[in-house]
Amino acid sequence: MEDTNTGVALTSDELEAAAEAAKQNEKLMSKLMGAVHTPPSVGDLVDGSVIAVSKGKVFVDLHPFGTGIIYGREYINARDVIKKINVGDTIAAKIVDFDNPDGYIELSLKEARQALIWNEAESAIRDKKVFELAVKEANKGGLILEWQGIAGFLPASQLKADHYPRVPDGDKDKIFEELRKLVGEKLQVTIISTIPKEGKLIFSEKSTTEKEREKIIGKYNVADELEGEVTGLVDFGAFVKLEDGLEGLVHISEIDWALVEDPRKLYKVADKVRVKIIEIKDGKISLSIKALKQNPWVEAGTKYKKEDVVKGVVIKFNKHGALASIEEGVAGLVHISEFGSEDRLRRNLELGKTYNFKITLFDPSQQKMALSFVGEKK
Repeated sequence: MEDTNTGVALTSDELEAAAEAAKQNEKLMSKLMGAVHTPPSVGDLVDGSVIAVSKGKVFVDLHPFGTGIIYGREYINARDVIKKINVGDTIAAKIVDFDNPDGYIELSLKEARQALIWNEAESAIRDKKVFELAVKEANKGGLILEWQGIAGFLPASQLKADHYPRVPDGDKDKIFEELRKLVGEKLQVTIISTIPKEGKLIFSEKSTTEKEREKIIGKYNVADELEGEVTGLVDFGAFVKLEDGLEGLVHISEIDWALVEDPRKLYKVADKVRVKIIEIKDGKISLSIKALKQNPWVEAGTKYKKEDVVKGVVIKFNKHGALASIEEGVAGLVHISEFGSEDRLRRNLELGKTYNFKITLFDPSQQKMALSFVGEKK
């Protein structure tokens, strides 16, 4: 056979040798091509070996792409870290510029550290890693914690039930006061969101057990009637455990049809009570005790009407006037305007005493009644 390049005839042995040489050359080229590295870009993280540390500069070998340099503002920003660096150490840095006038690749240690931290935060979210962090500050919306030098926010809605501010009527000032009590405490939290561009982390104290609690709630429905145990008493109601890991609130207005001034006077911790679920919302259960009792307004609707004169006991004063009960759980307001002033109201009506009143408004379906004092005013 004739070599097409030289015009010289090749023997079969020579042909085999040429084929083998071509095969080996192909393997070598493939190996060399595999060894070629893709050049990094601005913003990439790179690893390199420190080859020199001088006053105000650190030189890093970024073979095969060249030599990196940390200097100027980047040196000042990372000087605390640079103090611990020695020649031969391998460090991670972030490329910030390729257009250095001396041909170096400009690097940032601080930005590299930040990038690594955000990567770690993303991994922590994925792995549901739990951290024990101290509460640094509080505001009306939640708590401020710090992780890896980054301030993060723990919304009040992400607190466990034990730490959630139990404040009636959602008073923000009172919520703030309750949250401030947690400053200095260490909480077990997870990272649930990162916003690197804004330097923000969002934490949650709700653990796996809290998520399991949400699954438990899924077993219940509004109108369910259950046996529970009183676990806590506060000014605005009673907390009742329905099962391990799940409790609900009986608001003071849902304890009884009659006026309740202090839940502690009716119940104590560990008391067994029967409750009805009246709302399930945002992972919380609202309960009622009075819903399982006969509504006294239903019977009252068959006994009383507007213009009737009835006897009533004064049970409470408020800024609008006096509240008088005509029977257990059925009460109406005697408005202060009838007397002109609070002093005159209190001169005519004494707490705990019985007087005659005329019903001026009566709507049992809405549980509303207004009364007018019948008698000579002082």
